[in-house]
Amino acid sequence: MIKPILKLFMLFAVISQIVFAQNNQIPTQELPQKEIEKQNTTIAALAAEEMSKTLPQKVDKYTTITKIQNDGTTLVYTFEINTGAKSDEAVKKEDHSRMQKAVTKGVCKSSKRFLLAGIDIIYIYKSAKTKKILFKFEITKDKCTHLVSQ
Repeated sequence: MIKPILKLFMLFAVISQIVFAQNNQIPTQELPQKEIEKQNTTIAALAAEEMSKTLPQKVDKYTTITKIQNDGTTLVYTFEINTGAKSDEAVKKEDHSRMQKAVTKGVCKSSKRFLLAGIDIIYIYKSAKTKKILFKFEITKDKCTHLVSQ
């Protein structure tokens, strides 16, 4: 009685070793770059579609997000700013640097997963009055150097 059980156990052990040895020999590959881009385009499109469902949405008393779309592997957010009495040129001149720093820092933090996956982000700010572009900020993983260290 012990011999058949022992034989069965030995057979199971041998089969297990063969199966595990074969599994360990299966090469692992990264996805080709074209497949990654295709996957990221799909992810960006789905994210844009889902986030667009709640638009337009007020961000603060001056800013409304009006549109989110993808352009390939890039998510493009469009905002309108109520600049009050300021002219478009004054806003561009006076607020560009401050806005760029704040937007880049915020996007690097809030969109870390997208950026690390190779999905870039563009923020476009338009005047609510004239509909002209005031600012356009392109944020990539490379612009968020602190992402790697976190």
